[in-house]
Amino acid sequence: MKARYKTLVDRYAAAIRGGELAAGAQLPTHRRLASEHHVSLATATRVYAELEAMGLVSGETGRGTFVRDIALPPGLGIDQHAVAADALDLSFNYPSLPGQAELLRDALRQLASGGDIEALLRYQPHAGRPKDRDAIAAWLAGAGLNAAPENVLVVNGAQHGLAVTVMSLLRPGDVVAVDALTYPGFKVVASMYHIELVAVPVTPLGPDLAALEALCAKRHIRAVYTMPTLHNPLGWVLTMRQRGALVTLARRFDLLLIEDAPYAWLVKPAPQPLAMLAPERTVYVTGFSKNIATGLRVGAVVCPPRFLGAFERTIRATTWNTPAMMATLVCNWLRDGTVARFEALKRRDARARQRIAREALSPLPVVSHPSSYFLWLPLAEGVRAEQVAQKLLQKKISVSTAAPFSTSPHIPHAIRLALGSLHPQTLRQALETIRETTLYEENL
Repeated sequence: MKARYKTLVDRYAAAIRGGELAAGAQLPTHRRLASEHHVSLATATRVYAELEAMGLVSGETGRGTFVRDIALPPGLGIDQHAVAADALDLSFNYPSLPGQAELLRDALRQLASGGDIEALLRYQPHAGRPKDRDAIAAWLAGAGLNAAPENVLVVNGAQHGLAVTVMSLLRPGDVVAVDALTYPGFKVVASMYHIELVAVPVTPLGPDLAALEALCAKRHIRAVYTMPTLHNPLGWVLTMRQRGALVTLARRFDLLLIEDAPYAWLVKPAPQPLAMLAPERTVYVTGFSKNIATGLRVGAVVCPPRFLGAFERTIRATTWNTPAMMATLVCNWLRDGTVARFEALKRRDARARQRIAREALSPLPVVSHPSSYFLWLPLAEGVRAEQVAQKLLQKKISVSTAAPFSTSPHIPHAIRLALGSLHPQTLRQALETIRETTLYEENL
């Protein structure tokens, strides 16, 4: 009977998420559900109880059971990030190091006392000042990407870089292949600009490239959005063989490659970026939110020369230019080695947090890279991610379910944990609570 009960829960959950059952729709009575599906009244009651615990329905005394508006409540999704002040946030990463605030004070003092500060009040070149593009190109070279400074554009963070890429190179109705689990921020941009995303199945080691090839043979795919170095949320790093195979497919089917690399600096040494293997068709997007701080909205896009004009026009239309003060702060830290020190310390910090996570979550399965600031926690069969997330939220712990990351109709029951935002001891305690809550759900 348990299998039958879970099947009914999954069927109704899929119908609600897929829009077949709209918000406000009234569901059958408990007795009618039991009769229609040949289950006991107790089983029907349990089906509705679990759907309610998952946040999909609500029961009203004397009226019946109704489909809820399933927009994610605060704390359960990255694209609606808003966490209560007293909650422990494991849904979003903003890693910081002791002393960073004082370094910012010093940097601001130096900025105020030296150079032509009046220049910061004026419009800047759309693609960024030449000296800033030089500094970013030198930093990228240290990460294995030898980019000419004139091919580097300064943007307002990696998310702006993704939006600029879509606006510059894609048109409404274009089809982009993405991993079946991928970064929610790209999903948001694609939705806003009416780009169709098609899911490529994932394996433990990366995307299923055979499935991508079959997809390209069947449909006109314009681009592939990919995170080859430290995939978010699954943590994989594609091998050189995988990268070569992806580039071969891109050239065979004339695909644009959008390489998103906000966490690539955590992997050292790392394989060559796709932008080195196929510079003629790869747009490389990165930012300084995670290796420096989320509040400094500075990023970079490296694109083939033939796209530069389109990118500059889009930057002009969206922000005109990246604020010169923010770009100056970041590029000064690039030049004096501060960013390199941050990265070395944060790589060590990320590895320590991964060790804490594996200890605190044992014996639960963990999918992650040993140097990443996040992990993927698949849930046992029969355990519902929404229910786990809701119970954790009641305990003042915010996590993300798989829904914001999913690009296919099949949404796995899993949660994604961001490890970089809490003090290590608080992180351990929160993870132990997650383990206890998850194990309790497994044993129900």
